[in-house]
Amino acid sequence: MDTEFDDLQEMVLRDARKKYSEITIEHFMNPHNFGEMSQSDGHSSITGPCGDTIEIWLKVSDGIITEASFETDGCGTSIASGSMVTVLAKGKTLDSARTISPEDILKALDGLPEEKQHCALLASNVLRAAIDDVLTADVD
Repeated sequence: MDTEFDDLQEMVLRDARKKYSEITIEHFMNPHNFGEMSQSDGHSSITGPCGDTIEIWLKVSDGIITEASFETDGCGTSIASGSMVTVLAKGKTLDSARTISPEDILKALDGLPEEKQHCALLASNVLRAAIDDVLTADVD
């Protein structure tokens, strides 16, 4: 039974490699910073036009994002985009992280098929909204 599963998994990965980069597959199969964060300084959840929702949580110290995590109910490219945007945001100032664009995410993932690039836009928008949440909380 394990051999049949391994064969199936290899076939699926072989097909995925025709459309997706190794880094995209890695972030989909082993997402970085996945999971809800307790006691975050900022949080946002946005559902994109495709129906996928990405949530991002941030912890911030002295204006620097020290931790970032995400969850999604979406497809593999939503997982990879959420994973990558948290990797890109960690260690950056809020102002610097706010400038992370969909193109930055696409570049870091070595691209996505055109029909899946909206996932990078969604991840970028959710990060900005979570940063806005941090900044709004600081004003209160």
